[in-house]
Amino acid sequence: MISEADRAVIERCRQARRNTQLALLEGLHGLKHALRFEAQIEAAWTDDHETLRSLATTLAPDIADTLGRLVESISTQTFAALSPRSIETGVLAIAARPRIDESHLAALLEKAPAIWLEDPSHLGNIGAVIRVAAAAGVAAVFVSGHHDPWAPAALRGSAGLHFALPVLHQPEPPRSAGPLIAIDPDGDAFRPEDLPTNALLAFGSERRGLSASLLDRADQRLCLPMSPKVSSLNLATAVAAVLYAWRFAHDRQTPHASPVT
Repeated sequence: MISEADRAVIERCRQARRNTQLALLEGLHGLKHALRFEAQIEAAWTDDHETLRSLATTLAPDIADTLGRLVESISTQTFAALSPRSIETGVLAIAARPRIDESHLAALLEKAPAIWLEDPSHLGNIGAVIRVAAAAGVAAVFVSGHHDPWAPAALRGSAGLHFALPVLHQPEPPRSAGPLIAIDPDGDAFRPEDLPTNALLAFGSERRGLSASLLDRADQRLCLPMSPKVSSLNLATAVAAVLYAWRFAHDRQTPHASPVT
């Protein structure tokens, strides 16, 4: 039988899923990165503290002690009720979404490219884009459309790397960003060494691509080279190809510079 205290935990998670100020982290990898990037953790639970601590010691020893103090033990029945999916790594947490300071964001957008996703269809792809953007040193990721980029499925796709850079849901490209560059199959050949440092790179949805209105607004259209008869790339793959081409070109141009973060 589930106790009143356990019911309160279940209800707290249910409400957190609908709260746009909170993020639900389903699994160790998401919680690991949230802690590394100093997220504010509201609560965390596991049904097997010993196994979780052992896993954390192996995969993320830098946060194992913090997890030991942070995570609360609950019954297996209660833990299973916290999420509609099975959580293989046995931990679920609620974190506060970071507040974005506009002046800080504007400064970031001058130092590195940013990503604009126009109405992406799949939360997993949104998360994968955020994950590679964080790894490549992008300034921010902006997402339009009906999906919340902070949904649990997107956070699983990013392994919690939403906390490594600004991730914002907004209907239009930010005015504080630099030139709007559309990644489009009909664009000019992509030359990463010519990419402006403060570019806003626009990627369309997996099926429809970029809208006509966005293409009309773009300062430039660029395309990735592909072999004949290959029509498209997965969204996250296309973003990764563009970002790492830019990153390698940037590093060659500034070999003694610190890595972009």
